[in-house]
Amino acid sequence: MDATKFVALLLQGLVLFSVKVHEELDETTWQRMQERENEMDQEMVHMMQEMERRSQLHWKLVSMLLQQWPEEHGMMAWGAVLFAATAAVFVLLFWLCCWLRRKSPDPDSVCFRKISDASTYLAEEEDEEEEEGDVEGLKDVKQVERSAARHLRWPVQKMISRSREVKRMVNDLLQVLQERLSKNSLPVLQPAIGVGSAFEGWCPYEEDYIVYHLLVPMKPPRGHVFSLELETTETPAKDCRIRVGLKCTCIAHRILRFVRNSKRWLSWRKKKTLSLLDILCTQSYLDVEKVTCWFQGLVKEAWVALPQAREYELKVMSFSQRSCLLQLISEYRGPLNLQIMFGVQQGDTDIFFSSQTAEDTYTPSTIWKESYAVAEGKFFRHIARQVPRGSFHLRCLYFCSHLLDGTNITPYMLKTSVMHLLNTTPVTGWRKSNGTTQVAHILSFLKRCLEQKQLNHFFFGNSNMPKEITLTPHFETSEPLNLLENLVENPAAHARAMRQLKQLQKELAKGIY
Repeated sequence: MDATKFVALLLQGLVLFSVKVHEELDETTWQRMQERENEMDQEMVHMMQEMERRSQLHWKLVSMLLQQWPEEHGMMAWGAVLFAATAAVFVLLFWLCCWLRRKSPDPDSVCFRKISDASTYLAEEEDEEEEEGDVEGLKDVKQVERSAARHLRWPVQKMISRSREVKRMVNDLLQVLQERLSKNSLPVLQPAIGVGSAFEGWCPYEEDYIVYHLLVPMKPPRGHVFSLELETTETPAKDCRIRVGLKCTCIAHRILRFVRNSKRWLSWRKKKTLSLLDILCTQSYLDVEKVTCWFQGLVKEAWVALPQAREYELKVMSFSQRSCLLQLISEYRGPLNLQIMFGVQQGDTDIFFSSQTAEDTYTPSTIWKESYAVAEGKFFRHIARQVPRGSFHLRCLYFCSHLLDGTNITPYMLKTSVMHLLNTTPVTGWRKSNGTTQVAHILSFLKRCLEQKQLNHFFFGNSNMPKEITLTPHFETSEPLNLLENLVENPAAHARAMRQLKQLQKELAKGIY
């Protein structure tokens, strides 16, 4: 009976080990295989009963043979018995492995292959051939599989490494500029802040087309002050004019007491004021286009003084009058595209008034737009500290951004939807085993927003804001800002977006689930 128990324990351990190996599969797969697993359990019970019966007969025969053998042959008999038992165990184990292999899911089967393809993207990084595809043109399951295979490669590690390198080079450039401008009464350039999808870790664009966006905060020089004059608009988003004024110091007060009535002093102060304000201002307001032009004129000369100039050639691109687009070209590496924007912080909050604006709309050069890019990056860093393994939500966001490429759903709409889901659902659900479920939730959330014709901006009217993010009071009290407003005003575009999303959900259901 001891040998029988030993064999039974070995068989049980082997079965548990086999189940452990396949535990990594998708949860839906195991639900579909439940019936087959029950059949395996029943066959295992019958097999164990048969082994028990055969074992009893085996030991009876052995005891009869030992009683008939002479005493001097006892040692030889026991040796033969142990050899036979060992051989039987190995034969049974080999047979059980073959049996379990036949009962395991066929890796070549259609269902298993589709689930594996989906889980492979959401769990590992793979290198696949890139193919062009259009979401609206998906006609069958094979096209969905090709579209998924195209985006299996998730270049997050390389992107994060390059974003750090870019930020370091820009900060070195700003330090050189600030040292050269320290004796002049011009804006003080602060260290750059990486903003946008490339610095958040999910950039929706191909590697060669990634643009690294950096916001350079500006502070007033000594003796000056920036006054924010908010525009009264109907929408919660604010525009701002930045007035540049003179700030009197103690020394200035002393001088003023001695030469208050001096015409020479008044003439000098007028010339000094004009020389300061006319460089970057229009009618005492900080001018976006003048700031951009001023920075572009200084950057080439300062770049030559950096050690990185030996590896990268700097080109200033004429892309926009409101931001500075730089391209760093290396002989041994691909080009790096940088867009440098300028901004003024609103108090101690995470809100800036930035030079960036939509390129298809005209904005006066003295208008600075309210920017939430710094607060958005802070939100993603906050979530990364809570989500299991830190980055799986970005993998889902990256995957969905490529699926929606070519549709009327913009990357910012998708990003806002994921931010709402991350902020309202348990973060423990964003793990590898729930990948396909989370992708389905993201698309369902977008579809529901399209049906209701409403997708609220993440920061306006949102009372469930993480404490790490500092906003001004008007965000919580403002009415929600609808990001789908432009889409709703165009019924044809809205209908097309609904059609695209329904088709995508249908094909994903067939191709993944």
